[in-house]
Amino acid sequence: MFPLHRGRRLRTNESIRSLVRETSLSPSDFMFPMFIAEGENVQVEISSMPGIFRRSIDLTVEEVKEIFALGIRAVNIYVKVSENLKDNTGLEAWNSNGLMQNAIRAIKDACPEMIVMPDVALDPYSIYGHDGIIAKGDIENDSTNDALVKMAVSHAQAGADFVAPSDMMDGRVLRLREGLDAAGFHNVGIMSYSAKYASAFYGPFRDALDSAPVDANDIPTDKKTYQMDYANRIEAIKEALWDVEEGADMVMVKPGIAYLDIVREVKNAVNVPVTVYHVSGEYAMIKAAAERGWLDHDKIMMEQLMCIKRAGASLISTYFAKEAAILLNK
Repeated sequence: MFPLHRGRRLRTNESIRSLVRETSLSPSDFMFPMFIAEGENVQVEISSMPGIFRRSIDLTVEEVKEIFALGIRAVNIYVKVSENLKDNTGLEAWNSNGLMQNAIRAIKDACPEMIVMPDVALDPYSIYGHDGIIAKGDIENDSTNDALVKMAVSHAQAGADFVAPSDMMDGRVLRLREGLDAAGFHNVGIMSYSAKYASAFYGPFRDALDSAPVDANDIPTDKKTYQMDYANRIEAIKEALWDVEEGADMVMVKPGIAYLDIVREVKNAVNVPVTVYHVSGEYAMIKAAAERGWLDHDKIMMEQLMCIKRAGASLISTYFAKEAAILLNK
């Protein structure tokens, strides 16, 4: 009781505050999401995500080398697929010479110690912009899982360290684990998007890949039949526990800042590392506010990343990874 106890004694100056600080950040806490485009020497800034680019493989490799030198040790990669390669089956997703597979090989050849976690979902390859195969107006769960297994195995063959299923189909982690093991890839891990909510924060990401659901007859125009209802908490714990039981090596909560209660709940429930995706909309809001002078960009960036780590994240997938790493290294 006061006056015997005075909390301010431990806040007197920065040296004392640093001694008792409960949470810390380092560049190795970050994973950098990267968007890959066809061609050579291609670099196109995403208008809704200032400072983030779609890059061709050659420029992606150069960026990977740069961020590795900053201490970042993981990348989560996505591809923008040409319209003529899209269909309702995802066939291009497991093309051994596809854009994703070639990107994985190029990154691992140039920077073998960088951990590469390619996205596993059909939306970049779908004419409908959905994460699965459409039949009779619905996203088919089990046939989609079959396609995802082919996709994941092709990623492993190209050299991926982990596969990162973001589709939210039921049972896909088990099917992926069985498929990878049957193909001899026992050491390729699975980072599952376990609690991925049907969120409006993904808008800029869909701009980056042109992967928003299309408005077509009898086709859902949102992803609410497979992504989670943002009103739910217990469901997130259940989904994460199921994925761990099915063989997930890491689980993810997505989005980040608006879902820190879920991060802590999942962290308390599972015995595997928890990844948090600090998503495109969260990034874009900070950029927009900072451009208008409403917020201090670097201070808000670091505060949000620290809060995600404090909530229980073992790894933070964030578009701020490079900027934050540069700041931390100073």
